[in-house]
Amino acid sequence: MEKKQTAKYIISDTLSAMLAWADLFLFRKLALEHTGFSDVADVFSDANFWLGLLLVPIGWLSLYTIQGAYRNVLRRARLTELLDTLLASLIGVVVIFFVLLVDDNINTYLNYYASFLFLFFVHFTLTYIPRLIITTHTVNAVHSRRLGFPTVMIGSGPRALQTYTDLESQETYSGNIFVGYIDVNTPPASQPSPLNSIMPHLGTLADLRTIVKQHNVEEAIVALEPDEKDRLSEILLAINSCGDIIIKITPDARDIAVGSIHQRSIFHSPFIVINNRLMPEWQYSLKRIFDIVISLFALILLSPVYLVTAIIVRSTSPGPVFYAQERIGHLGKPFKMHKFRSMYVDAEQAGPALSKDDDPRITPFGRFMRKVRLDEIPQFYNVLRGTMSLVGPRPERQFYIDQIVKRAPEYMLLQRVKPGITSWGQVKYGYASNVDEMVERLRYDLLYLDNMSLTTDLKILLYTVIIIFQGRGK
Repeated sequence: MEKKQTAKYIISDTLSAMLAWADLFLFRKLALEHTGFSDVADVFSDANFWLGLLLVPIGWLSLYTIQGAYRNVLRRARLTELLDTLLASLIGVVVIFFVLLVDDNINTYLNYYASFLFLFFVHFTLTYIPRLIITTHTVNAVHSRRLGFPTVMIGSGPRALQTYTDLESQETYSGNIFVGYIDVNTPPASQPSPLNSIMPHLGTLADLRTIVKQHNVEEAIVALEPDEKDRLSEILLAINSCGDIIIKITPDARDIAVGSIHQRSIFHSPFIVINNRLMPEWQYSLKRIFDIVISLFALILLSPVYLVTAIIVRSTSPGPVFYAQERIGHLGKPFKMHKFRSMYVDAEQAGPALSKDDDPRITPFGRFMRKVRLDEIPQFYNVLRGTMSLVGPRPERQFYIDQIVKRAPEYMLLQRVKPGITSWGQVKYGYASNVDEMVERLRYDLLYLDNMSLTTDLKILLYTVIIIFQGRGK
């Protein structure tokens, strides 16, 4: 359903952009150049008209994608749609004006203003009206219960039952389709839950990640009893580690809720809503664009370095040039991380072990590569594939994650983002030589989540470059 809805927006936006561009050409021909209708045919013989008809819509779609217009399309609000379309139209028309129109031959500067205002008004109108129709149709589908969002209730007592009853008895349906409830008590309470006759019991907090995956859960509603309030931080940690799930908490938990929280009315039922997105949508988009551009540039520019490094690795130590190891990435998904081999073959035949100073498993050239982070450069391929980012918490093996989580459960929060080639913790510590250092490094990676932005990424990349040139890698 979401893919179909996204396709509707993309097709609508493409046609609107093409029509607005065509209208601009006709406006300039008829209103600004004061030609007759007999000369309108000249528009269709203008190469710039056809070139713009092809390229301008691509530019608009790119802008909308960066803005985040094609994410969560089933949850679009009409007022938000209006404001987003206004902002995108203004930015896009300014770009078109200075890139394509400012060099036009004109009779008076008033023609510039006329062209700008005409394109802005026409483009906004042609874009917003179809969007409004699509969004309104979706909103009506939610309100009429033809469309909804898989939701899990976290809580099993009378308050959870009351929350469910309030949501179901609303005059306007909120779209929550409950797949079941999770008991926060371990072991479960001796009294049967009042929810048992309404929805299935799915398990406990320990089962949350599996439940989210099996049922494609999009929302979690937390309804705790007074004696369960001290579990809220643990519950939020468990939910946050499962990805971008919308979290709504019954208002009586307001005094102990943590994170980026604001309160709003959801179809007459108030909830505390936790914003689970770490950056604005446009920054997520630019971060991915930045990853792709830099990775392509690095793979091309560093190709001689790849070749020379591969020859030295092969000639100084028997075995393969590259080393691929399974690591755990975004949302707990395993992937193969690629590196230049810096250790002797079968270095871990006795089991997983972290590298240390003067580690006999590391080859002489491998020690140099680690100093200048040369062994990491094949990971640009991982970034290009989308399993990693340039900046993000370093991915670990499941063997060590299990040990870290026993001492610091908050480690699971790092899986909310893609792992990176470099990170705040990596700049601070380099390669961790034991689990203690991993736990110590964790606090810097958690700080990265709290301060995640393009500016922070650039700072971390800058310090990484300094470390490489100074040879201070560990």
